[in-house]
Amino acid sequence: MSARAAGAEPGPGTGEGAVTIRPRLALRLAWIGAVLTLGLFVVIAVILRTSETGVFFRLADQVSMVLLGAFIAAGILLFARPRVRADSRGIEVRNTVLPKYLRWEDVRGIAFPDGASWARLDLPDDEYLPVLAIQAVDRQHAVDAIRALRALHAGQQSTTS
Repeated sequence: MSARAAGAEPGPGTGEGAVTIRPRLALRLAWIGAVLTLGLFVVIAVILRTSETGVFFRLADQVSMVLLGAFIAAGILLFARPRVRADSRGIEVRNTVLPKYLRWEDVRGIAFPDGASWARLDLPDDEYLPVLAIQAVDRQHAVDAIRALRALHAGQQSTTS
């Protein structure tokens, strides 16, 4: 049974003024790196049986090389996972594996400190949560993303005051 069928609230990024943000350059580089890595391991696996190295390689060795390349490529693709989904109720930040949801009341501000590579959410008690989906190398895309998130945060601040 889905969350909506159970009568639960829809997730972040589905409400009024919903925003979804993903990095641009990191996404492209991760996919290119994963494809090149897997391709390299496939080529190495093919060459293992055809070249004279003095060592006898079997089919299992070739399959192992391709699987090793696939695991490394999957690790590289973790850099393609950062995402932010936000709406008027809160923000969900997924940096690599697990998403973290915060209500806007729990967020003090959205910052992009000078010299930082990515944005962060300022939380109570001088804590912060890095937001890998908004990266400095994305330039104007990052600026637009910060503005959109700050507008959502400010809108929530004004409704609770």
